[in-house]
Amino acid sequence: MKKILVIEDEAQTREIFSRCLNFEGFSVLVAESGTTGVQLAKRYLPDLIVCDIMMPDMDGYQVLSILHQDAKTTAIPFIFLTAKVTMADLRQGMELGADDYLTKPCTVEQLLAAITTRLERQAVLKQWYTSSSQTGSQAKEEANAGPSSIFPHSPKLDEVFRFIEAHYHQPISLSDVAQAVGYSPAYLTNLVQTQTGHTVKRWIIERRMAQARWLLATTTQTINQISEAIGYTDVSYFVRQFRQFHDASPHVWRTTEAQMAVS
Repeated sequence: MKKILVIEDEAQTREIFSRCLNFEGFSVLVAESGTTGVQLAKRYLPDLIVCDIMMPDMDGYQVLSILHQDAKTTAIPFIFLTAKVTMADLRQGMELGADDYLTKPCTVEQLLAAITTRLERQAVLKQWYTSSSQTGSQAKEEANAGPSSIFPHSPKLDEVFRFIEAHYHQPISLSDVAQAVGYSPAYLTNLVQTQTGHTVKRWIIERRMAQARWLLATTTQTINQISEAIGYTDVSYFVRQFRQFHDASPHVWRTTEAQMAVS
């Protein structure tokens, strides 16, 4: 039974949501304030949180910010409730890592649809991560498997990193990644920046650079071949970018690595 935490200072709204969610088979926790909501979230670790933005003691943004600082609660899907949504509100929520917005008054059907969507997405991400973990040992044993994953563990971004891992050797862009994972480019940019401190483009480059280093160190492929293998159509651009990351050209880096291996 999935556990939902509803943080809402309006008693009537809180009661309606609680009753309807219970009827739909969810286990429901309710909090009348942000402070109580944070306490319940840390104690019971719900599967999803629905939280009002405007509350007297602690607003929804503060609640989300506090929960994202705790490793145990940072990955819990979070849906905001608000009486009005401006672009500033959306941007602030995205930067903090909100998963969705519902504008009050919303229908029970809208609430259930939003909750179902987020829980299904969370389940898919967990399944992918489990599958990836189970096949990780086998992949490492395969010949020429390449470098280990350079991506951090982040349930909210597993799907993003999986797409980059599968397509980094192709000329992919932010828009390609956003379309693949079902987010707008603006939302994805803010989400990745908030969760990792890097942009989507930076992670694509990081993955390409990791593969470039591995190929330079373990193969005799030419710089042109390596450039093409990791998604660069312009070898001079690859060399410039490699130099920016490593303060050395690919050729110099390979030579230095070979000398270090001998010594």
